Amino acid sequence: MKRRIGILGGTFDPIHYGHLVAAQEAHHQLTLAQVLFVPAGCPPHKPSGAMSPSNHRVRMVELAIADDPRFLLSRVDVDRPGPSFTVDMLALLRAEWGPEVEFFFIVGSDTLVEIPTWHRPQRVIALSNLAVLPRPGVKVDLPRLEAQLPGLSDRVHWLSMPLLEISSHALRERVRTGRPITYLTPPAVETYIRAHKLYLHPSTGG
Repeated sequence: MKRRIGILGGTFDPIHYGHLVAAQEAHHQLTLAQVLFVPAGCPPHKPSGAMSPSNHRVRMVELAIADDPRFLLSRVDVDRPGPSFTVDMLALLRAEWGPEVEFFFIVGSDTLVEIPTWHRPQRVIALSNLAVLPRPGVKVDLPRLEAQLPGLSDRVHWLSMPLLEISSHALRERVRTGRPITYLTPPAVETYIRAHKLYLHPSTGG
């Protein structure tokens, strides 16, 4: 049996408990060996300067997962040039981990419905399974998606998780307006945000 590895990508600007719970649930429900946290380099849908510098985002992920052996940081996306297409990230991870590993790319159902519009989506589902978490109000028409992207249905694995209404955008706004973020992100991440004065201005963060 192949070793199962989860992949959770994102800007992580900042990482919060919603990300960690998603990784935990995928790890448990799919019997994963580990989950890779992959901070995005230059997402094609994000305008230049819309995110915090990668060194801050990477460090916050490191702090958030430091005490959990189930989770690993991967710099595969931030250490390469050019736009961060998912298919390229998955190809690099496949080359790094080899064919004996089975990947599970963790996404929300809102992301699943958009996958046919992604760069080289057929290659995406060839490189990885999709571990799909529910999003409130999102209805997935899997037969329609399968018609657009043949083979997709066989690669989808449905997950469940507690509903945590936390977003990186909301955390940045709370910091900017002086509201607390305790209990929304790990203490080490909050300390880092305060120490480096992140998110104090509207232009900071993505």
